[in-house]
Amino acid sequence: MIGIIGFGRFGELIAKYLAEDFKVLVYNRSDKKSEIQKIGAYAATLQEVCLQDIIILSVPISIFKNVLKEIAVHLKQNTLVIDVCSVKEYPVKWMKEFLPEGVFILATHPMFGPDSAAASIEGKKMVLCRERIEDELYQKIKSYLYSKDLVLIETTPQDHDKQIAVSLSLTHFIGRSLSEFGAVRLDIDTEGYKRLLHILGVVEHDTMQLFLDMHRYNPYAGEKRSEFMAAMKRIDDKLNNYTEV
Repeated sequence: MIGIIGFGRFGELIAKYLAEDFKVLVYNRSDKKSEIQKIGAYAATLQEVCLQDIIILSVPISIFKNVLKEIAVHLKQNTLVIDVCSVKEYPVKWMKEFLPEGVFILATHPMFGPDSAAASIEGKKMVLCRERIEDELYQKIKSYLYSKDLVLIETTPQDHDKQIAVSLSLTHFIGRSLSEFGAVRLDIDTEGYKRLLHILGVVEHDTMQLFLDMHRYNPYAGEKRSEFMAAMKRIDDKLNNYTEV
């Protein structure tokens, strides 16, 4: 059986897919029993979820540390704790710090969400950062994920956060900036502009909390954001200094 802590948009998504193959127990602070049962999972207490062999933490990183402290005393030996945060260095650091030595740790980042994987997860990418887990269990998890036609990327938390600072954090920064600018559909548009609006539409489906967290807890996001802003300034200066002949 698998336990999931957190039943937000992404918690609901993974619970729905996992419930097709496993008995899934879900704990959420607010009462979502009917929604949990609707997708084929079971609502449970925090203590019941913590007794499962595999526990997935699907909570905002802003409360991640407190959740670890809360569950640590309830975990049994050889429990596997998996996170699904969009950053990896901080979650791994905290899991190692607050979880008992006898608890296994696997850091992951599913590169899909409730919108992109609403119909299927086939062909979607998933990052794995192997931290503290026996090889046999790790290989079983990989085999299961491959059976779902996921594309697995094995890397380190540091390498993940460096790349995601551009591919996710910067993309969301651009999307939020377009929203702040007031970008809207136009009758006279271009394919390039339509792609910009697509970025805006994708990020607006996510919460502002997620946007803030992916920048606050990624050690490299601020640097990449500054580099991007500096590049925009250089282009702007070129335009301002341009003189027609």
